[in-house]
Amino acid sequence: MEIVVAELKNKLKDAFNGAADLNFKEFSVNGVPLAVCYIDGLIDKSSVEINIISALMKTAEAFAPPYKELLESKICAADAMEIEDDFERLASRIADGDAALLIQNAESFFLFGIKNQPSRSITEPPTSTVLKGPREGFTEDMKTNTVLLRKRLKNRSFVIETMRIGRYTSTGVSIAYISGIADPKIVAKIKERLQAIDIDGIIDSSYLAEFLKERKFSMLKQIGVSEKPDIVTAKLLEGRVAIIADGSPIVLTIPFILLEDLQDSSDYYKNDVRAFFIRMIRIIGEIMAMLLPGFFVAVLTRHYQLLPMNFLVSIITSVHELPFTAEIEMIFVLLIFEILNEASVRMPRYIGMSLSLIGAIILGDTAVKAGLISSPTVLIAAMSNIGIYCIPDQISSFSLFRLSLVLASSLFGFFGLILCTIAIVAYMLTYNSYGAPYLAPFAPYIGGDIKDSIEKESLINMKNRPGSIPHDSDVRMK
Repeated sequence: MEIVVAELKNKLKDAFNGAADLNFKEFSVNGVPLAVCYIDGLIDKSSVEINIISALMKTAEAFAPPYKELLESKICAADAMEIEDDFERLASRIADGDAALLIQNAESFFLFGIKNQPSRSITEPPTSTVLKGPREGFTEDMKTNTVLLRKRLKNRSFVIETMRIGRYTSTGVSIAYISGIADPKIVAKIKERLQAIDIDGIIDSSYLAEFLKERKFSMLKQIGVSEKPDIVTAKLLEGRVAIIADGSPIVLTIPFILLEDLQDSSDYYKNDVRAFFIRMIRIIGEIMAMLLPGFFVAVLTRHYQLLPMNFLVSIITSVHELPFTAEIEMIFVLLIFEILNEASVRMPRYIGMSLSLIGAIILGDTAVKAGLISSPTVLIAAMSNIGIYCIPDQISSFSLFRLSLVLASSLFGFFGLILCTIAIVAYMLTYNSYGAPYLAPFAPYIGGDIKDSIEKESLINMKNRPGSIPHDSDVRMK
């Protein structure tokens, strides 16, 4: 097939439905018509003018085949040059941000990767601030994110495979893993699920997470997420697989276990005893968040005789003459806190802080004085909401579990609270994420992984990779 620049220009315009940002720079070299085609805003215009057009127009000798060798000798950006014969792939590459050089009577198209797409600079992610440790965070540019990982994993075994998903968005998706450590079966399973996706577009990595879940309608968090390259690197070294979507600063990691959210990157940059203490605080905070509202409701409705007399008199004094029962009152206060939290997140930052203060102080105090709710209920709900933020990535799941415990306690007292707690734990026990038990290393018990669970031993003592995560190589330190 010989290229006719004028005809191909019209064909490209039709393929892009006359898009206004599809630009053509037409020129000639020694009587041969040429054109550079690109999407305005996605490429570096100065590079096109200087490194391609100006460089070719300085050609003194005859402009004739073979064009590949001629272009490599003349164009400064030739190291980013690719040759394409298929028109559909040509149009796809132009839409992706490449510049295409069209030469009259040539048999191929020449593509140059001189993208200059707008992107955010590398900063500390707002969801993972640290006092010590790396402050770099992923951005919305997939290439930047893969470079941040490659900078830390300078080894030929680190593999990045790329595919495109989405009929209209054609979003780039990268699968990153370390060959020889990651389980090939898990890698193959992830690839298979991603390749099977047929959807209009992928806007964020959260779209991919929906297709990668083992259980589609589970309340549990099933896919690990992170905005920090050091965290993802550590997970890759343990045998996990990372999924990076272009346009999203959130990187997914598989397999995922509950213990991951108990740990924090800052734990590894501080004293081991301090790290153990902080992890205990997180666990206590979550237990308090989950069980305290249900315990309070159970005591007031069915087991008030368990309270000390002085404390019981104080509570009865505060709750008598209230219009609501204890369970309705607790559910109402918890829902108010959820609404305040959602509103503060969605409001502009400078208004969100004021809204939180108004809701927590003014509304709470006014509701108590008006006799709608009791001060002990507000206190218990506030303590529960503070505790649930000790593990922020599990808020969505634990909030639903907490509400279930309150309802069970209101119906059956302590029996309902204990039974519902057992049911939640049993539900977690049945879940297995890509071969990794959700409650590992506690159920099933994996002795080697206890070194970095609630307690944290010295790095020198953690010679093997976690047995909770399927992998091909067990020893990480000799």
